[in-house]
Amino acid sequence: MSFVFISHPCCGLHEAGTDHPDSPDRLHAINDQIIASRLDFIIDKQQAIQATKEQLYLAHDKAYVDHVFASVPKEGVIELAPDTQLGQHSLNAALYAAGANVMAVDLVMQNKAEQAFCAVRPPGHHAEHARAMGFCFFNNVAVAAAYAMAQYGLERVAIIDFDVHHGNGTEDIFFNDERVLFCSSFESPFFPYNMGPGNEHILNLPLPAGTYGDEFMQAISEQWLPKIDAFAPQLILISAGFDSHYEDDMGHFNLVETDFYWLTAELKKLAVKHCNARMVSTLEGGYVLNALGRSVAAHIKGMMD
Repeated sequence: MSFVFISHPCCGLHEAGTDHPDSPDRLHAINDQIIASRLDFIIDKQQAIQATKEQLYLAHDKAYVDHVFASVPKEGVIELAPDTQLGQHSLNAALYAAGANVMAVDLVMQNKAEQAFCAVRPPGHHAEHARAMGFCFFNNVAVAAAYAMAQYGLERVAIIDFDVHHGNGTEDIFFNDERVLFCSSFESPFFPYNMGPGNEHILNLPLPAGTYGDEFMQAISEQWLPKIDAFAPQLILISAGFDSHYEDDMGHFNLVETDFYWLTAELKKLAVKHCNARMVSTLEGGYVLNALGRSVAAHIKGMMD
């Protein structure tokens, strides 16, 4: 079985403004580093398909989804939420981003791949059940989890989010769904400033600005890994945010590529133990291009090793 890298050219057409951090160049930087790392020789690249409305409804309010579809401008951009601009190509890009995750779930659940990485934009983890937020329209990883449970009858799905910003949207969607173990590490206090209280299956890990890799790894080892192991997930999904890299000025963490590799490799061990190595990861943050490319390469190596 192969490792699948899923993307689509339409994800590069979403334009949020010339000064917006979520630029199309992010995907170019990832592709360039995949080639430079020679990973392109050992991964299977596939083009995403679009998510359907019915698949989006699994994680989002129907009226909200329909509102996004109805709001697409014929030219220019409109603001669905602060810093969340919808242009004429944004809906298609968002549908391919969510669809890549649905496609990845199908591939790993049907044993056509062991792991998959979705190089897509716009990101998703700030999108709540009925609200756009923080560059995000649809919550890609939440759609993947909801689809996996609906389509394949899974009863235990783990979602790991290591973006420098809290995955508030994913928490909002699954707060009352004990089939999902959601683990989110993030800088605190920091955007989106609305960390929920957590519960037995929502494990928030707020860390201070300036956090280094050894502190990050210790907290993960003590607070997450035993819980994930006890949960025994049937599928591991990852919201992979690389804005926690020390070069990224969107946050104030001091992580490096080896930290992303370490966490991914630890999750891979749990995936091998509990779910036939099934892992699906999707791109969230990461805005300094060179650091983003290197970090994604390290992350992919951690899934494959």
